[in-house]
Amino acid sequence: ITDCEAASVLLWNQKTRELFFAATTSDGANELIGKPVPLDSIAGQIVLENKVIQIDDAESDPRIYRKVGEEVQFVTRSLLGVPMTFQGRVIGAVEVLNKRTLPFTPDDVHYLQTLTSQAAVAIETAQLVMQLRRANEEMAELDELKNRFIAIASHELRTPLGVILGYASFLQEETSDEASEHASKVMASALQLRRIIEQMVNLRYLKQKQSELVLQPVAVSELIEAMYEDFITLANARNHKLDVRLPPPHIKVNVDPSRITMAFTNLLNNAVNFTPEGGIIEIFTELKGRREIWITVRDNGIGMTPEQLNRCFDEFYQAEDHMIRRYGGLGIGLSITKAVAEAHNGRIWAESEGPGKGTAFTIALPLAE
Repeated sequence: ITDCEAASVLLWNQKTRELFFAATTSDGANELIGKPVPLDSIAGQIVLENKVIQIDDAESDPRIYRKVGEEVQFVTRSLLGVPMTFQGRVIGAVEVLNKRTLPFTPDDVHYLQTLTSQAAVAIETAQLVMQLRRANEEMAELDELKNRFIAIASHELRTPLGVILGYASFLQEETSDEASEHASKVMASALQLRRIIEQMVNLRYLKQKQSELVLQPVAVSELIEAMYEDFITLANARNHKLDVRLPPPHIKVNVDPSRITMAFTNLLNNAVNFTPEGGIIEIFTELKGRREIWITVRDNGIGMTPEQLNRCFDEFYQAEDHMIRRYGGLGIGLSITKAVAEAHNGRIWAESEGPGKGTAFTIALPLAE
């Protein structure tokens, strides 16, 4: 544009207050990138004073930084430099060297200022992208550290917990009524601790990605039967009636069995925890045309207010004040279930007629083709 032999971009490091070469068209460019430039040079003056400098005869000007030219065997005969600014802040300078037909003209200044303003936007954008990438990498490292810590901590907690559960179970069966009652309390607390540990391990599924699923066609009846087998003992311990209505065996969904089982386990845990002894928990399905099946877990427990229905899927949401809570848990089970359902291209919602009138959670999943 300016009919010059070479051009250079110099950037200003605000923290170190140094000016350095960021790009150049001169021979030996690789040797120059990153090299600092003295602030008493022309480039330094352009940046510090935020002004355009034009030199038609540079060979006799003492401000020219000749060391760089000597290193790459380049002689500066003329120079036009303009400050590079972004949002009123000087971030560097652009210089064009050795105009073939002197002098530099006002058009040269205008073109170079226009080009420099566009370059400033591009450079700042690139730097922001790099900062964001670095921040994402740091967050990923922290997330990995968190997952490793949770895995190690949960493993270390499970070993002594298993011993406690074993002895508590033995004492329940082998001791007198009073001791057995104490053992039952130990067992209940240990089971609550185990649920919390399991939820800690499952924290990573709050951000379940579809790409992480291993999908396969599975009969819905098989999923529900597996859930029934897992929960019938717990339901009997709480004197709950577990009413299960299976769909026809040919009804299938494309799911990751371990993930979708975890999602329904969370719903059943929720039903057991919030349903008083002697309550009823139902599992039933409903086909919606040829594309979708709704799987519902319904209880006749404590129910929900409209506000609780709106917030129950929020991460770490607790319906009770944490200082006076009667029910355990971290408040992530429903959040994980929602993430897993959506990763399967499904949906989940909750319904309740109000406090004391039970709650129904429904997961809608697309049918396998």
